[in-house]
Amino acid sequence: MTDEAGFIASLRGLATGPAARGLLDDAAVLEFGGEALVLTLDTIVEGVHWLEGQDFADVAWKLVATNLSDLAAMGATPLGVLLSYSLAGDAADSRFLAGLAEVLTAYETPLLGGDTVSATAGPHHFGMTAIGRATSSPVPSRSGAKPGDLLYLTGTVGSAMLGFEALRDGTDADSTAYRRPQPLLQEGRSLAPLVSAMMDVSDGLLLDASRLARASKVSIAITSADVPVASSERRAECLRWGDDYQLLFTAPAELRLPVTAHRIGEVLPAGDEPLLYLDSEKLADDGTLGFSHAAS
Repeated sequence: MTDEAGFIASLRGLATGPAARGLLDDAAVLEFGGEALVLTLDTIVEGVHWLEGQDFADVAWKLVATNLSDLAAMGATPLGVLLSYSLAGDAADSRFLAGLAEVLTAYETPLLGGDTVSATAGPHHFGMTAIGRATSSPVPSRSGAKPGDLLYLTGTVGSAMLGFEALRDGTDADSTAYRRPQPLLQEGRSLAPLVSAMMDVSDGLLLDASRLARASKVSIAITSADVPVASSERRAECLRWGDDYQLLFTAPAELRLPVTAHRIGEVLPAGDEPLLYLDSEKLADDGTLGFSHAAS
């Protein structure tokens, strides 16, 4: 148990309630009566999820947006968020509050509470729990893809990579995609009643597609030329870079989609084990498919 996947596999032995869904999704689903709450928690760390010296207004935006993206992948409407905040100094705290107000207003999401602490050493890190109300039943998961389904992506991958490089290098190129991702809440709600499986792309398209394949116990074949990328010259990197927060989903071939999306592959029977294919080549999950906390 030396990596993130191994630790999560061990946690599954503790997460035995039905709301946890076997820890296969990025959010829990707590059903009661005829309603379902969707709950998720994300933590972001300086030097991993944002650059040292970056505007804390952008940090606040990204913290909220990544949580809301998990709700989007479940087709949920945000009800509110809880914040865990480590005080960072007057100037940084003021900028964080400004960015927090911006993003909560933009997505009509109230702050419900949370906790603040004082820390004197190490990189800054902040956590947030988001609570949403499911808008369809059953609530989408990663585990419903079936052989014969088609694989779709809502938009471009690689934009965050280019934004990160622009911010890191201090160029005039647009860094918005990295600094202020946009959770696709409306698209998620529109797709939720129709898809067989859905998740957001946070750790890289190839890695997240392999996770969907394992959760659904199917194989997935992707055609790289069909994936919209921010840089055609760097297509391989775009397929592996995270932080784009597009929705990746599977649906029956005959389905007429209610949102704009790109068909990028298909779902195949698993055979002996779930596999991921890129242009007919089998890819090994060897730590190079996308972002890994153990490797970061």
